[in-house]
Amino acid sequence: MPPMRDPIPAVLRVSAALSWRFLVVVAALYVIGVIFSRLAAVAVPLAIALLLAALLAPAVTFLMVHRVPRGLATALVLVGGLLLLGGMLTFVVMTFVNGLPDLAAQLARSIDAISGWLVAGPLQLSETQLRDLVDRIVKTMQDNQSGITTGAITTAATVGETFAEMLLVLFALAFLLYDGPRIWQFLIRVVPDGPRRRVDVAGRRSLAALVSYVRATGAVAVVDAIGIGIGLAVLRVPLAVPLAALVFICAFVPIFGAVVAGAVAVVIALVANGPLTAVIVLIVVIAVNQLESHILQPFLLGRAVKLHPLAVVLAIAAGLLVAGIAGALLAVPLLAVLNSAIRSLRSEADEHVSPADVHTSQPEESGPDEPGLDTEAEK
Repeated sequence: MPPMRDPIPAVLRVSAALSWRFLVVVAALYVIGVIFSRLAAVAVPLAIALLLAALLAPAVTFLMVHRVPRGLATALVLVGGLLLLGGMLTFVVMTFVNGLPDLAAQLARSIDAISGWLVAGPLQLSETQLRDLVDRIVKTMQDNQSGITTGAITTAATVGETFAEMLLVLFALAFLLYDGPRIWQFLIRVVPDGPRRRVDVAGRRSLAALVSYVRATGAVAVVDAIGIGIGLAVLRVPLAVPLAALVFICAFVPIFGAVVAGAVAVVIALVANGPLTAVIVLIVVIAVNQLESHILQPFLLGRAVKLHPLAVVLAIAAGLLVAGIAGALLAVPLLAVLNSAIRSLRSEADEHVSPADVHTSQPEESGPDEPGLDTEAEK
């Protein structure tokens, strides 16, 4: 008797199998997202501490190589980093505060000039219409005064939460720098003995990718800040130094950060120096962004994260939708870490690699030695 033919087409069986597996993956990601949102106050500071540890760990290693005890090396790097950050923030804030009165006076003159153009220009608005427009703006602000007050109270509470999260970042960073290797060895003990070595190698590859990402992003941020800062200083735009610092900070969010910082610089140039200077600043910002996109990112970030630019943009957009600014900041390094780990686990070249042979401070260790992907195999 001939075997009974399956009435369900093969295409439908494969589609159904892929569909329920896809649904399981989506459900798992949803659960992870819910858990992350509930623990965001802990997860985000820990992730930021991990990024900072990736940036500062080579300095600790350097001091240890020169026979400085690990505890003292960690303390020196932490204190030095805090002093550097505190000095930079103090300088930026003081410069901004000192330049704010001149900017406010220039803003008042700009408003008067705009008002005169609205009355005498092609729109030919009457002074009564202009006064009505101002009165409507004031009335709108008065009607929403309760909302503004509530927002101020919420901001005060957010400041307290932010301070607590900063302390958590500092606490976690100290332990990651001092006891990072032992923490990692403790974590991989949950992995069975068979695949433990492969997981160890993949984890070290991921950390190398994270270190490379932070280094490359820092280099790109410095170049962006210097380029735009010099342009603002030459054009005598007020608050050039704080704006350059803003560019440096925003550059750690790839693509979107540079756009936001550049827009702020153009607006201040428009208010303080007029349309011509604003157009020149816009040209400078576009030129620096093109330098970043076509030269710095392909050679630095492209080598560090080994991701297509479209994947970077989609990761940032998804992170922004899921977790706001923190999500946009952490999306690309998370994707780089996952990409490096998955490629290491799938690579035949890593099957016989010892974890001790993977040096996390070297960019080329962020991926397996596969021709055409990372580096050419040594012959």
